[in-house]
Amino acid sequence: MKRATALTVMALVVISGVELLGRLAARTPARPPQAHNFAAGDSATEQQIISSEREGLDALKSGDLQRFADLTADEAVFVDPHGSASKAQVLEHVAGLTLKEYSMEDVKFLPISPNTGLISYKASETGVSHGKEFTVQVYVSSI
Repeated sequence: MKRATALTVMALVVISGVELLGRLAARTPARPPQAHNFAAGDSATEQQIISSEREGLDALKSGDLQRFADLTADEAVFVDPHGSASKAQVLEHVAGLTLKEYSMEDVKFLPISPNTGLISYKASETGVSHGKEFTVQVYVSSI
């Protein structure tokens, strides 16, 4: 049950494959950019990435599992304290989830390329997972 809840609350790092990371690493400047508070930056890329993250959480909240699936890359890897899980495994777990409320606090953004970046934040969530109510606070990273 804890695994399902942890996965469904998206305590994760989404990685779109080793090949993508290799390409990004080749473009990484000698001195990596500094992470900063999202509210302090407000670039268009940051806003788009934050909006996409909220869209995934909103899909879980509305029970639109197809939308959540559509928003998740096929190559996505979800990581939590229990290890990693594929998109298919996560979709199995969220089938029994109802997310009632969520908040994203202390959102930070680290640019990776002009059109991509990593966000990290503290998520507070309440809901029901496989018949059991939960309230959690987790730290999330998403590429």
